[in-house]
Amino acid sequence: MIRTKTTLVVGAGAGYELEMPDGRELLNKVAQGFDFSRLGTDLQTRDMVQLDKHFEKFARRVNATREKLHEAGAAIRTSARIASSVDAILEQHGSDPLVQAVGKLAIVFYTLQAEARSPLALEPRDPGDLPLRGNENWLFQLGRLIVDGVPRGQAEKCFDNLSIISFNYDRSIQHYLPWIVHMAFGMTLREARELVGAKLRITHPYGKAGRLPWEQGEGPDVEWGNEDPWNIHNLVQEIRTASELKRNHQLGQFLIGEIAAGKRLVFLGFGFEPAATSLLFDYSLSHDPDVLVNLQGMNASARQAVFRLLKRQTGIEDDSLISIVELRAFQMLRDYSLLLEN
Repeated sequence: MIRTKTTLVVGAGAGYELEMPDGRELLNKVAQGFDFSRLGTDLQTRDMVQLDKHFEKFARRVNATREKLHEAGAAIRTSARIASSVDAILEQHGSDPLVQAVGKLAIVFYTLQAEARSPLALEPRDPGDLPLRGNENWLFQLGRLIVDGVPRGQAEKCFDNLSIISFNYDRSIQHYLPWIVHMAFGMTLREARELVGAKLRITHPYGKAGRLPWEQGEGPDVEWGNEDPWNIHNLVQEIRTASELKRNHQLGQFLIGEIAAGKRLVFLGFGFEPAATSLLFDYSLSHDPDVLVNLQGMNASARQAVFRLLKRQTGIEDDSLISIVELRAFQMLRDYSLLLEN
């Protein structure tokens, strides 16, 4: 059980371990999918055809022609040559509503596609198993941290000290954790989902690809593994750009408050991109939290830059409170489990 107030910040690096596209891969997929000049030729792809069909219906919603949406897609393809992510392109074209619309549609399209094709299945392949096999994944390690040592009669308390900020669009955390609760406490899956829905504190600053059908809320929903939902055009409204988020002062203050409330800050697969990082910090933290970061694949100079950034943003003076480790996300949660549970 997590006994210290912990704020977990999840980034694309963690999603990549579940075979979700990171920022660069998502950008490449979108750019390739929007190459509509190949439609009707031997070089067209399934994604191009599907996106074009979505454009045909989507055009009426945004009061535009399909040709205008193709032009917006072409603008994204051009910007993709120098951009770091789709999010960055949407910021650059913030004044163009059609670029915003087709970009968000592509985000939903490829997020649902990735969910459907990921190793995280809708249901366990074998009775009594989890929908993602094995324990060498960070969802399993996180789930075990949450439920470990908690009596069945106090199951509702296992999420009390955890807040999650996920910058990813997928719903893997919400989909997986009820299965952990179901297995750990012998609840029915419905009971486990009700508990997770009521107690899990999770925020997606940039939005997500819709609610899971059992989740609380009134927004459009789509089942895990459904990569071609009937309501995909409704799901677009669930995606936010960084500028839209900054105009939402209530949500912005909430994010800063979640960081300020954490006595332990854990960054999992988070790349510390300026736009995302600026959403989390507004002033130095007075309580000197423990900070734990995994930065797999970054060189020594980049790790030092992140270390200096964290010291400046948090105001932490004691270097020993900041740990930056060269481990995969699941390895960090596994190897630092004693620290994270205490």
